[in-house]
Amino acid sequence: MSFVKANGIVGQSGGPTAAINASLCGIIRGACGKLNKLYGMENGISGLLQGRVVDLSLLFNNNMALSDLELTPSAALGSCRLKLPKDFNSPIYSKIFEILEKHSMGYLFYIGGNDSMDTVAKLSAYSKEKSLGVSVIGIPKTIDNDLVLTDHTPGYGSAAKYVATTVYEISRDISAYKLPSVTIVEVMGRDAGWIGCSCALSKHVFGKGADLIYLPEGEFTVGRFLQDVKNKLKQKSDVLVCVCEGVNLGTRAEGKDPFGHVQLSGVGKLLEGEVKRKIGCKARSIELNLPQRCAGHLVSGTDIDESVMAGKYAAELALDGVSGKMVAFVRKSGEYGVDLTCVDADLVANEIKRVPRDFIDSENSYITQKGIDYVLPLIQGEKNVKYVMGMPHHFEIEDYLCTK
Repeated sequence: MSFVKANGIVGQSGGPTAAINASLCGIIRGACGKLNKLYGMENGISGLLQGRVVDLSLLFNNNMALSDLELTPSAALGSCRLKLPKDFNSPIYSKIFEILEKHSMGYLFYIGGNDSMDTVAKLSAYSKEKSLGVSVIGIPKTIDNDLVLTDHTPGYGSAAKYVATTVYEISRDISAYKLPSVTIVEVMGRDAGWIGCSCALSKHVFGKGADLIYLPEGEFTVGRFLQDVKNKLKQKSDVLVCVCEGVNLGTRAEGKDPFGHVQLSGVGKLLEGEVKRKIGCKARSIELNLPQRCAGHLVSGTDIDESVMAGKYAAELALDGVSGKMVAFVRKSGEYGVDLTCVDADLVANEIKRVPRDFIDSENSYITQKGIDYVLPLIQGEKNVKYVMGMPHHFEIEDYLCTK
């Protein structure tokens, strides 16, 4: 197999975010004038294996389309959750690289989380073992913010901004009544509580928001939760609790995804029932669910700008012949800012970065000032979202591209 490295291809994988398309735009802009063509995988590696690709180079000089794409949530190319086999003798690998060779694709970019970095590491290792010379670069993406070796991940800042704002608005709503009540907001965070940390921001800024916050990293029992709620009800009538889906409540799994991750049932609803039975006051639970990752109307300007930067930097790395790496952020000391670097994708793959203990105020079931200081810069800045007849305008890739 002999490669002509004239073109590249990019895919999106795992859970969508409000910023994943901004990284895609960064790659497109970084490849413009340097690659003959840049293709996109429809539905990630799964789509590539079926030969479903689109020509993204048609967008190289379309600044209006790229500006719209940057602020469009979810994965414009579609996503997948496919785990590649460990055995390089699997026909999957030869098929992938036959498709790459057919289209002269010597550069492969994959935007995703820790499972996607597993794909990056394997494809890069296969290319190296077979002396194929394909550069494979990973671009981080996950609202869970749980990738190791990077200060934070694109997508997290926008999710944190949405959650912090929603918690603040909920706190205002429930404060309208003076009857004893408990409102439980369930946020994402199966293994790590980074989104839960953002629930503390509105109280820090405005003095109004979550009263209790529980993360997977903290010690949690239903008994302790109920006692915390009782103590808060002595201080105020409206108690607002934020809890990550992954807090330890014993067995409540509902199966596993292709990567073996446990899929959890609703902790918020369970705790709502406990409050009603054991405390007897009004209780409701709210599961924020998908809006945490698809709220494109409330993105963080910092998040979008950094996502574009990550995509551009990925293009630079690949064109310099780098492979098997993931783009990473290094936070500067003093006033907030980041430097870009790259780390080995195989060191990121399948690992989990958990919230540090010094971010958790265990005594008060809350987040420490250090945790708040970490998250707050990431939600800064707004973007001018385009509206059509009162609704936010989203980019539709089918309007611009023809399937190849």
